[in-house]
Amino acid sequence: MVRRTIATDRAPRAIGPYVQAVQVGEWIFVSGQIALDPETGDLVPGGIEEQTERVLQNLRAILDAAGSSLEKVVKTTVYLADLNDFAKMNEVYARYFPGEKPARATVEVSRLPRDARIEMDAIATL
Repeated sequence: MVRRTIATDRAPRAIGPYVQAVQVGEWIFVSGQIALDPETGDLVPGGIEEQTERVLQNLRAILDAAGSSLEKVVKTTVYLADLNDFAKMNEVYARYFPGEKPARATVEVSRLPRDARIEMDAIATL
């Protein structure tokens, strides 16, 4: 299968040796996104709600660049710095997935890059 790198300036550039997403066949694998503003490269101010919002906006921008969308996401993994943020994260998350929901795992981690409160990756179809 042909592998294609997905990149857009509407989402933050990778802060390490990885790409925003990779397409293989009909599948899009989006790298973990933290709440970085694509224009400044800085973590967005605010709490879990603002950070979740930015993460999902970044995911949407990358999927759009790949020719996909949030509606075509089949799996996400959510990494939270504090599982006490679970309910507030879910409120924002549910607004971005109003129809059929993707499969999901959510885990608490000891630390995230740039001391973000949330990171999320996704797998989608074209």
